[in-house]
Amino acid sequence: MSWSWTIGRIFGIKLRMHWTFLLLLAYVGFAISQQEEGWLPVVEGILLVLAVFGCVILHECGHALTARRFGVATEDITLLPIGGVARMQRIPSEPWQEFWIAIAGPAVNVVIAFVLFIALAISGHFYGMIDDVGDHRAFFVNLMVINVLLVVFNLIPAFPMDGGRVLRALLATRLDYLQATVIAAKIGQGLAVAFGIAGLLILHNPLLMLVALFVFLGAEGEAQTVRIRTLIGNTKVRDAMMTRFRTLPSTATFQDAVDELLAGSQQDFPIMEGERCTGLLRRQELVSGLKQYGLDASVTTALTPIDESIREDASLQETVEEMRKHQAKAWPVFENGTLVGLLTMENVTELLLVRSAELELDAELKQKDITQAA
Repeated sequence: MSWSWTIGRIFGIKLRMHWTFLLLLAYVGFAISQQEEGWLPVVEGILLVLAVFGCVILHECGHALTARRFGVATEDITLLPIGGVARMQRIPSEPWQEFWIAIAGPAVNVVIAFVLFIALAISGHFYGMIDDVGDHRAFFVNLMVINVLLVVFNLIPAFPMDGGRVLRALLATRLDYLQATVIAAKIGQGLAVAFGIAGLLILHNPLLMLVALFVFLGAEGEAQTVRIRTLIGNTKVRDAMMTRFRTLPSTATFQDAVDELLAGSQQDFPIMEGERCTGLLRRQELVSGLKQYGLDASVTTALTPIDESIREDASLQETVEEMRKHQAKAWPVFENGTLVGLLTMENVTELLLVRSAELELDAELKQKDITQAA
């Protein structure tokens, strides 16, 4: 994620922290200072937040290490104010693999809570009140209770929580993956609506309303992602790439690029030196280069490096995921070192629209056949 810093590694996985996480620590410290006197409660509050996020990191490691057993690598784990995010290369479509990956995170919190419970019980300190400021027992009792709450919250059967993925995995043992996702997403959105109504009309809790919005949008996003993945299927890059596009020679100026930009709908231009593509001039680089160097400057001053490994027989799904990771809206396509196409996110969107229309037409025809047969 952008605006995140690498703070270390755990089990070989890069650990990152988003800058907004510091805002959470500052807010907790400020909020406690307004209610309690002295610096000790502030320090204890911040340490508790750090301990909770330590448990969150272990939770995400549970996902990541289980995924590693199924051959799925984890790019990194990022700490956010709302929790942790383990960014995996892919989510396995095998239902039981997804089930074990999803359940592994909450299982870690169960283990942490159980260990804390046993430790407190053996030490005879379990009776410590959880709101006793300055009492070390309160810290560990609070940490135990929070881990229990994390288990309960994460097992709510709604995306993007782990419970939604567990539900989808169980449904996918009987249904196809897309259908299972749609059903799980609808259940999650139904729960989100219930949370929102409860937060608005019954509990008057704005935080619960915010969680409801988070769950509703997360469910919709997951369903949309799987729908797109299903529509793309085994499609190759050649099926979505542009084959009629404009290029610019390496001797072109920004004035030449502006003329091409205004003359058509193409926004990104491969730069050619003879028969070899040396880079890509994207619209944002064109505009920034124009401001910095002027109309008469060479376009080579604003080139974006290209990856010649993108071939026309590559998987469209994997290529699109790489483009999103690099925030690229266009990518030149090569075959045997020769430029053969230009893949743009606009073309991918158009392909999805066509595929979606075809699926809807097939569904209507099948329904008509069923009705006529009846």
